[in-house]
Amino acid sequence: MPSLKSIFLAKLSIFFLLFLQSIHCQANVPQLLVADSLFQQRSYKEAMEIYQLNYQLGIYSPSMLLKMAFISEGIGDNENATLYLSKYYDLSPNPQTITKIKSLTGQNELIGYEVSDGMRFVLFLVEYKEIIVAALTLVLIMSLIFLWSKGKKLTEARFYWPSVILITLIFATNNFLQAPNAALVTKSPTLIVSEPSAGGELVDLVEPGHRVKIKASKDIWYEVEWKEKIAYIRKDNVTRL
Repeated sequence: MPSLKSIFLAKLSIFFLLFLQSIHCQANVPQLLVADSLFQQRSYKEAMEIYQLNYQLGIYSPSMLLKMAFISEGIGDNENATLYLSKYYDLSPNPQTITKIKSLTGQNELIGYEVSDGMRFVLFLVEYKEIIVAALTLVLIMSLIFLWSKGKKLTEARFYWPSVILITLIFATNNFLQAPNAALVTKSPTLIVSEPSAGGELVDLVEPGHRVKIKASKDIWYEVEWKEKIAYIRKDNVTRL
């Protein structure tokens, strides 16, 4: 039977792997501070270069997305301005963002931006993902310290279950907590069809600005949810959020 020390070391190793992964995700925070400083100085081109680099790495915040949208609109790049605002909407749904996207795309109505109460809760968790992971990690450290301090006095498996559950929660939160897959229509006009082929029946003809929920990927097509029905759209007509 493994000793308490070996069990402790195994758990500690898992913890550090998760901790290092979290640190990696936040490694570019100093660069973002530099970019924010450049933005305030109206050095928009230099700030945008840093923002885009971090965005491609999946590191962004609501305020960063708003700044990217502001810069893009300023240089006449309404497509990317819409993209960043749409991504911002995922993190902070509000009617003002929808109004702005309508003005950028010339749309009177937009489809795909509906957010249920359950989805708002998921988006809230996604926004505070790092804080949740940090809190769970702190509790895990306290649990491991408690087990270590008791030494061989704790022999029953039930004393170790809280630590196992915490490790599972940290791993799941860090790796699987994310917003649903969605894509922004960016080409004009875009065909939405009933089958993943050029011969599919036309379901709708749409302009940029609408969003679709991605269900699956099939060759050059995405299987999507459109007006509560399953349809297909070419990958080169949309940009994933």
